[in-house]
Order: sequence, then C-alpha cells, then structure tokens
Amino acid sequence: MIHTYLGETIRFEIKYKNRTSIGINIDHYGNIEVQAPKGTPDEKVVQIIEEKWDLILQKTKEMKDRLLGPKERVYDHSESFLYLGNAYPIQIYHDLNITVLFEGDQLHIYVKQHEDEKIQQALKRFYYQQCKAIVTKSISSYQKNFTVKPRSIRISDSKTTWGTCDSKLQLTFNWKLAMAPQKVIDYVVVHEMCHMVHLNHDRSFWRLVGKIMPDYKEQEKWLALSSWKMTV
Repeated sequence: MIHTYLGETIRFEIKYKNRTSIGINIDHYGNIEVQAPKGTPDEKVVQIIEEKWDLILQKTKEMKDRLLGPKERVYDHSESFLYLGNAYPIQIYHDLNITVLFEGDQLHIYVKQHEDEKIQQALKRFYYQQCKAIVTKSISSYQKNFTVKPRSIRISDSKTTWGTCDSKLQLTFNWKLAMAPQKVIDYVVVHEMCHMVHLNHDRSFWRLVGKIMPDYKEQEKWLALSSWKMTV
C-alpha cells in the first residue's frame, strides 16, 4: 500500500495475523510492515500510520542512511558529530591552544589553523580523553558486582573491537565509544569486566552479563544499527 501524508509518501505492506493490536516493523533495509488483527479496516491501519508518521520517517531514513554508509565528513561550522549518543554541531575558533570543549549544545573546537586534518586530530584527542574519563567512571560504578579489579584501563584505536580484556585483567576500550549513549558505554564496560571472571563467551559469562545488565541486548542492538555513524 502507498500512502501520502504531510507531503511525504511511504510504501508499506499489511499482514493480517492473530493478534489484538496493530504493530509496525521496519527492517534493516527501511521496508515497512504493518501487522494487524484479522479484519482490521484499512482506514484504521492508515490512522495508526499517521499517528506514528514522524517516527516512521525517522526510522526509515536511519535504515536507508545506514545502507549508504558513513558520509564524507566536512570539518566546518554546523557539521554534526556524535557525543554520548546525540549529534552536536561544531563551531571552530582560531586559538594557539588546540582543544575541544563541549558547551551547551555545541562542540567548540579551538585550532591554530582551520585545516581538516587539524580539526580531525583535535576531535580524536577530545574523544580519547572523554572515553577514558567515562569508562573509568563506569568501571567504578559497576565494580561492586565483582571481587576482582582491572589492573589497567587503556583507550585504543581498534578497527574491530569495542573493548577487550586479557588474562592479565587489562581492559582496553575503543575511543569511539564516547560517541555512544551512556547506557551503551556501560554495556561494553560490563561486558569486558565480566571477562575478568569468564574469559570466553560461555553460558556462565552471558548469565553474569544478564544479571548485571538485564537489557544488554538493547545496547548490542544500538551498536549493530548505529555504529556506522560513529565517525570523525
């Protein structure tokens, strides 16, 4: 079915099932499926679609953008970068001291020269520093669940992992985690701290993760669907 509302047009499929309410599913490709109780009039389905119109447009755009992959970055005013799960525009200033400050709802970048490489380096340094502070605080918060403590905490530029724990209880975290929501960062922290007890991913490991963070699968889902946006 095709429906136009508020100047936007979407295509969706209706499947009638043995259920009591109308549900809307959007797959990883941005396809929309409406599951409705048998006998539900089309008018009722359209009404629900329109009630959730903004959310549907947002989700389908996110899925389609994900398929296209990361866009080419522009290091100029108003380009947005993620910080703790939200996108914030940057403002660039000339200063002898290179730094990045999160002020209000903007990332203020101070660099000697307005050059892409310099701005990118400043942002990476900011994320490294923030990631170290955030994961250290998170580890301290969840330490009460463990009898062992990490021997060291490091931040890395890994291309394949969000975090690691080795046999020496050294925890390492990806600097890009500073772009994720706090709850997602907490999950990666809990995940690696659980490896201090169970070095593999056996049932005992996942039971411990689930005991400490019952909704951890939601955080895994966020990483699976949104990590492509975590770029500098």
